[in-house]
Amino acid sequence: MRRYALIISVLTSLVMYSQEHSRKDSLRGNLTSIRSCYDVTFYDLNVVIDEQEKSIETSTNTIYFTALSDFNLFQVDLAANMELMLVEFEGDKLEFTREFDAVYIYFNREIKNGENLSVKIWYGGYPREAINAPWDGGFSWKKDDNGDPWIGVSCQGLGSSVWWPCKDHQSDEPDSMRIKVAARYPLKIISNGDLRKDTSEWNRHFNCWMNVSEWFVSYPINNYNVTLNIGNYVHFSDNYISSGDTLQLDYYVLGNSLEKAKEHFKQVKPMMGCFESYFGKYPFWNDGYALVETPYLGMEHQSAIAYGNDYLEGYHGNKSHIDGLDFDFIIIHESGHEWWGNSITTNDIADMWVHEGFCTYSEALYVECIYGYDAMLSYVNNQKKLVRNDKAVIGPYHVNKSGSSGDMYFKGSLMLHTLRNLISDDKLWFDIIKGISTEFSYRTVDGQEIIDYINKHTGKDFNNFFDQYLKNKDVPEFQYSLQKNGRNTTLVYNWNAIENFDMPILINTGKEDFWIYPNIEVKELDLGSFDRYSFQIRDDLFFIEIKKQ
Repeated sequence: MRRYALIISVLTSLVMYSQEHSRKDSLRGNLTSIRSCYDVTFYDLNVVIDEQEKSIETSTNTIYFTALSDFNLFQVDLAANMELMLVEFEGDKLEFTREFDAVYIYFNREIKNGENLSVKIWYGGYPREAINAPWDGGFSWKKDDNGDPWIGVSCQGLGSSVWWPCKDHQSDEPDSMRIKVAARYPLKIISNGDLRKDTSEWNRHFNCWMNVSEWFVSYPINNYNVTLNIGNYVHFSDNYISSGDTLQLDYYVLGNSLEKAKEHFKQVKPMMGCFESYFGKYPFWNDGYALVETPYLGMEHQSAIAYGNDYLEGYHGNKSHIDGLDFDFIIIHESGHEWWGNSITTNDIADMWVHEGFCTYSEALYVECIYGYDAMLSYVNNQKKLVRNDKAVIGPYHVNKSGSSGDMYFKGSLMLHTLRNLISDDKLWFDIIKGISTEFSYRTVDGQEIIDYINKHTGKDFNNFFDQYLKNKDVPEFQYSLQKNGRNTTLVYNWNAIENFDMPILINTGKEDFWIYPNIEVKELDLGSFDRYSFQIRDDLFFIEIKKQ
């Protein structure tokens, strides 16, 4: 009877989509009544790693939650290839069933709205192995140059339920979390937050000594940001001083990387100063900031940023990616995510432009801070070559799908650069950027909330602007011609864009910039007498296509 009630509940609350999206996608991405009925407050994750078998041995996660309504069943998530052994609640074993990666847990009594409770889930298995981390996520079971185990985890988009049971929906973050990991001695274990305890104990199952590390995250953390790193790590630290307060900077690298890491990571402190000036105080101050050398390129794991750029400038040595400058792209970009993505997180990954657009734009602001305005202008326009315009930036909601995988980065950044110049008031612009970062900190948000904040603080309606850049795959096209009329020249112009698009832009006829106000209707403007070869559309300030008729 309870299973029948479950089926009815799911079918009535679950939105099913077109053939493009499956039921599995909906079970993963939709916040149904059996997921929205509870709020996770704390995870207590206890993981045992067997690097020889590439497995997670018998492990547990205790989910502490507050009931948001009355219910007798709810959904958690664990990849179908992982084994769920036992669910414990108030001294009893609970029944559960599975559908794809969804686990339906049947309680032995009715849970009442407002109760604070916990369930303990026992599990294990062989987690998905990453093929091309971090884009194709999972466990990276690698060897270092000495042939010793070197392990990392990355699971953004894919979801943390590929390796531990949880409520795997981006909208629900625990207030804090404990992460306890065991691995064979002498391997070191690095995870998120602050290291509380590091011990060794004899394991009868493995018949060997195991290192056990206990980490504590004292801030809200999104599931995809939870990670573990295992290897022959060495540690060094530094301090960053801000407003009389001290932030600990921790660095975990392989032994043969120690000396070059000490030199290379010196760029962290000036970066931190730049980002704090634009976005406010580093958001996870009490947990510290860390870079952890990983066998894959990088990932923004909260307070334990994955670093695999091989101590090179640019994007793994590609300096054209950063407009020929001399900083380490992975350090700057992934650290920017501590504000954009980790502190502020979107409810649905369809709105990942908030993470990636703002974070990619933070690179440009870093360049402006270190190298100056003109270098920033060159840097952000260098991003244009990386825009595809093949899909809308915003993806479909409720099916755990992001939009255009590349354009959320570079098109998102260029959109924000365009918006800065539309606002044409840098004090207001930087107040808005910092205001978003601070007012939405430690929260999950919808993309529209960010847009509404911008509209409110500018006193203007930018909804059509965002619709064009985020919901339409095409960049607005400025169409124009210059028609000679005696000694004067007439500009004939309009936008080829979505309905009601009316973004103003700056042009120049040889003296100074001035605004024109095109929309989708053809307009004419007498520009007077000037050298037509000096006519310029300031497309360095706006991300637009230009078509001369």
